[in-house]
Amino acid sequence: MAASTTTRQTPSTGNVNAFKYAESRAAELESLQSIISNRLNDDFRTRRNKRRRTTSFATKTGRRNKQKTSRRVRRRVELQNNPEHGFVVSGDGTKRLRTHVWHAKRFSIQKMWGFYLPLGVHGPGRGSRSLLNCYRQGALIHDASFYTVILLKASQEALLSLLTQLLMPSPSHCSEHLSQRILCGESFGTAMLLHVGQNKPICPVTYLWRPFHQQGTDEETESSSNLRHIWMWMHPSVSAQGLDCIKLVCQNTMNETGVMVDCVSLDGQLGRIDVMGEGAFQILQKILHPLTLSEKSLKLKNLSMKEHTNGCEPTQNNILEKEESFSSHAVLSLNVVDPRFLSTKVVAAVPDAQLAGDLLDLSEDTNKDSHAGSHHEKEDVPFTLQSQNECNSSDLWDSIEKVQPPMEEHLLCQERHKKSLDFFCLKDTSSVKSSRTQENFSTSCPILLMRRSYRSGLLKGWSIVLPISWVKAFWIPFVTRGAHAIGLREKHWISCDVGLPYFPSDFPDCPAYSSFMANKAEAVEQTMDCRSPAMKPFKVPMLLPWNSRCFTINDGISQSSAVTLSCNRGVNVDQSHDVPPNDLCEISVARTCKELTSFLHEISGDHLLLFPKGLNADSFSSLMISETNISQASGTVPLASQGNRLCYLRVLLRAFREGVFDEGAVICAPHFSDISLWTRSENGEGLHVPDAFVSSYFKEQSPGKWEFQMPEDAAAREAYRRPIGFVTTGFVRGSKRPSAIGLCEAVLLAQLRLDQWSQTYPKKRRKEVFVLVRNLRSTAYRLALATILLEEQEDDVESF
Repeated sequence: MAASTTTRQTPSTGNVNAFKYAESRAAELESLQSIISNRLNDDFRTRRNKRRRTTSFATKTGRRNKQKTSRRVRRRVELQNNPEHGFVVSGDGTKRLRTHVWHAKRFSIQKMWGFYLPLGVHGPGRGSRSLLNCYRQGALIHDASFYTVILLKASQEALLSLLTQLLMPSPSHCSEHLSQRILCGESFGTAMLLHVGQNKPICPVTYLWRPFHQQGTDEETESSSNLRHIWMWMHPSVSAQGLDCIKLVCQNTMNETGVMVDCVSLDGQLGRIDVMGEGAFQILQKILHPLTLSEKSLKLKNLSMKEHTNGCEPTQNNILEKEESFSSHAVLSLNVVDPRFLSTKVVAAVPDAQLAGDLLDLSEDTNKDSHAGSHHEKEDVPFTLQSQNECNSSDLWDSIEKVQPPMEEHLLCQERHKKSLDFFCLKDTSSVKSSRTQENFSTSCPILLMRRSYRSGLLKGWSIVLPISWVKAFWIPFVTRGAHAIGLREKHWISCDVGLPYFPSDFPDCPAYSSFMANKAEAVEQTMDCRSPAMKPFKVPMLLPWNSRCFTINDGISQSSAVTLSCNRGVNVDQSHDVPPNDLCEISVARTCKELTSFLHEISGDHLLLFPKGLNADSFSSLMISETNISQASGTVPLASQGNRLCYLRVLLRAFREGVFDEGAVICAPHFSDISLWTRSENGEGLHVPDAFVSSYFKEQSPGKWEFQMPEDAAAREAYRRPIGFVTTGFVRGSKRPSAIGLCEAVLLAQLRLDQWSQTYPKKRRKEVFVLVRNLRSTAYRLALATILLEEQEDDVESF
């Protein structure tokens, strides 16, 4: 049997021809290609969720170095920086305060006047009752660093000539004693900044002269040729316009007299913190501890404490002992220790003079105490202070550009942490070493204290002027010691409660008022657009028609009542007219007695019953009972045509019995029967207008331009009362002395007083004027008493 053998064929070791293989499989590949193309719609790109990361081989360190820092981290680092000058600016150029981060966490922030400013606490804008209680019992604090500061340098004669052209009232028009104090730098002044040659106001300003002895000259050798410095604070809404106006006057002075006047903006170099309230001075005593007192401070203390110390020389430790020792608008120059270095025990236990010596002794790091019983107080200081950086030898005027910034917060925290570890005898195992010795910082700060008081102590407050880099270092200690921070809305409430005007809401004659109210009207319009047509209320003007012809004498309307204003003669109600928008009157607000007197002479109205303070030597009570003034005012002496001039006076409105006056309310002239209805009847219903007349009271002639519309209905004519002004700041809810701020036309107000005095017995006449106030969306008139402020004070240029 033959054995069968199998033969194994060895694989070929030759190369495969790819082209021949592809040709043999071409049909299969083409069919597969067509199937895939149909499924993918000829899109052969790899899907994003199926892709593999091509950088997976890279280390995490490499990716972190190449990855861009997030905006949140970059912004946090930017806002935590504390440069010596300037503000932190956003991408669109809007500036942020040094306390922006603190406010942004707690307040509503609004973009206004080129800044992000704190408007108020979150919510619908309530809480005024609690705020006023805090003002009456504690202290409020406000960051006012957004105000622009202008520096003027020239001889004394040149600066006095400059201020005479720019300010109203100028320092030369003040009393001799006050003018001398302002000129010497012992007090600061307030005035209205005017346009050159137009006498139109721009904004209220606060100005301060640099004292003589701080300029390197002796007081005995003072002359007008010495170089004097002036700081001038103005609102940021008109800072550019005000700076251009001042530079124009400086250029005109240079062209006429050849005297050079330097005008420099110190924007971003000086900060200001306003502290107000009954407890403002007490919290200043806790925070401010002077290291050294300049000659100016001691001189001011000698002058102000002369009556209280019976001629004794004041000592250093009682410079901030009594608030009554400082006069109104007084200025005090101090060099104080960084408040973050002090604890509660140090402030309460160590007097100012001893505190300065103890802080200097701490730098020697000795174990012996120079004062008995002060060892525990020294332990409360977070770290030892370096003597070479202890204080700035010069005051704020000299060191504004060369002042050293405060210690960074993270370095301060490291020092406190190290002190805590040393107290427990522990070692610092962290790798981060303190670099405090290499930092260029200061442990003291030069400041200026400016006292603000108004109307017999209704406003109690102080302003702290300091370098911009030190604002945050002072802000946190003030807040932690009990000061209540406020925004612009709360500041407006306080200004109304104390009777001070608030810029720009109470300044309709300034250009900032129009832009401010236009922006406010636009915001209200956007809010109303979000509502359904059924929920929309009727439109009321935000920009009130201050220059309406209804406030002039010649275009007045007669009243249907038997008792009428003497100025409403010869015009019938049926002769209603619509005033063209281009036929408007020029308005002005008299803020000084001199300005009011000049206006009365201009219109031949010296017989009007307006009594600026200082115009008459007799008391006001004798003027009220005098029948001579009434007979002269009620005579037939014709008044000059007011055609293109309206003059307003600021008044304080107090409800006679009940009522709340809102912003924008109309102030009207009552009939004498209306006053009797309110004064004689306790449960009277008062005076009302028809509902249809409320919505048609104003007529919009063009976008943003409104005008009064005369009533056509008989019932509306009967209830119509002639307007004489508007309410600019309404009542503050929760106030113990509720009052509103308004502006009334001077001639109409004087004629209204004449009508009331002529029909009242002399002993029952009032100094205030009875007026009617009606809110724009209300049908009810409310009786109010209007107090003319220029009859109680020399000027009305103080603002909040």
